[in-house]
Amino acid sequence: MALYLIKLCVGCESPEDLEEWIAERLEEKLRRGEPEEQYHVTRMVPKQTDEITGGSLYWVIKGMVQCRQRLLDIRPFVDGEGIQRCRLVLEPVVVRTEWQPRRPFQGWRYLKPEDAPADLTAGSGTGDLPDHLRRELTELGLL
Repeated sequence: MALYLIKLCVGCESPEDLEEWIAERLEEKLRRGEPEEQYHVTRMVPKQTDEITGGSLYWVIKGMVQCRQRLLDIRPFVDGEGIQRCRLVLEPVVVRTEWQPRRPFQGWRYLKPEDAPADLTAGSGTGDLPDHLRRELTELGLL
């Protein structure tokens, strides 16, 4: 069975903030001559790597799942302090999704495909709403 991951995007105000952060990091790597790949470091290594590789990491921003990125690879490593960590290698393209409320949690969680919000499609109308209105309508269960 395929699985996804879901994680809080701490410090991010919007998917646009996430895109800016990704662009800045990739630009820094280019200047330093490092490989231009985007990854997120986490402490826990997913056990079900085969089921989630090629899937997506869904980002919770301001209490709502708002976007996702395709998960390209999972690379466990040991950091300089001897702590086991993991690089979640992500496609640097942020895909907007329908908003879905989520309570705060630590780390990442598995997400079943049937529980994942749908991608926003061009012309769906909901992506054109201001964030505050989308949030309120989603909280009321109208979106």
